[in-house]
Amino acid sequence: MGQTYNHLSLRERVEIELLRSAGHSLRWIGRHLGRSAATISRELRRNARPTRQWHGSYDGERAHALARRRRRWDARFKLARQPNLRALVRQSLAMGHSPEQIAGRLAHEQGRPVLSPESIYRFVYHRSGLKDYWHRLLPQAKSRRGRLRRGGASPASFIQQRLSVIHRPPEAASRTVEGHGEADLMGFSRYGQYVLVLHERRSRLLLVDRLPNKTAAAVLDRLAGRLSLLPGEMLRSLTFDNGTEFALHYRLRETLGLSTFFCDPHAPWQKGGIENAIGRLRRSLPRKADLAVVSERDLAGLVEVYNATPRKCLAFLTPAEVFSQDLNHVALQP
Repeated sequence: MGQTYNHLSLRERVEIELLRSAGHSLRWIGRHLGRSAATISRELRRNARPTRQWHGSYDGERAHALARRRRRWDARFKLARQPNLRALVRQSLAMGHSPEQIAGRLAHEQGRPVLSPESIYRFVYHRSGLKDYWHRLLPQAKSRRGRLRRGGASPASFIQQRLSVIHRPPEAASRTVEGHGEADLMGFSRYGQYVLVLHERRSRLLLVDRLPNKTAAAVLDRLAGRLSLLPGEMLRSLTFDNGTEFALHYRLRETLGLSTFFCDPHAPWQKGGIENAIGRLRRSLPRKADLAVVSERDLAGLVEVYNATPRKCLAFLTPAEVFSQDLNHVALQP
């Protein structure tokens, strides 16, 4: 990517101003600062131009402010100016990488920052505004930036025996103890297509099940069937959003001794683990997908890939490995 270049500092620019006003030559100033004469010449040429508001000579502080503004402005259009870098970013986005992953990988390979994730986002949404639809290459394919507008009233007040997530044991939030989970429902655009998703917070293990419908009874039946296969030490708590499909949650408490909690209305980030997991599944199972043509084997394969992917937050172990270790730990306890 070329040689490393250190930009002039504010102190150097002030020295250029003082030395130039004292009558020193460009070569002398360059030797004094450890810079080439061409660097000093280019600095004076770029940042000492008279404007309608400025008719004075070179000013170090003004020149530094101009240079910083120019760098911020140029960073917004780096991808527009560099077609090779633009093609590399587009290819990485098409492979499912996030802007943060792309920027981090480039910095790792080049040994220095190449561009920021914000520069990628700005360019993506600039191109999307020109109908190039770059946003469709992003992991979540959002058509605009920022949080979506909140919906209407929450059904939280109609859920019996509902406990807020603020009452959940602190160990669940820290992810240091096994047995704390989250549950949610993936819906699809075609009527009657739903997938129940379970996520174990400590290991990040994922379990999924098709549902015939989203009634509370169907969800309870599938949850109880899955969870009853686990030892009691792995059933400490389960966190839901405020959907009516989880209205019979208290039956899990009665039959399995499992504590249940709910996010605050319009606060899905309080169960961020499963939100992240569903976001990853949506890359292969978008909302517009027809679940009827996805076989059980294909669905199980997607989950298997997820559970077999090394995670940085797990010291690059896989969710399946960590969950297996936790099961063995529980089994060995007296």
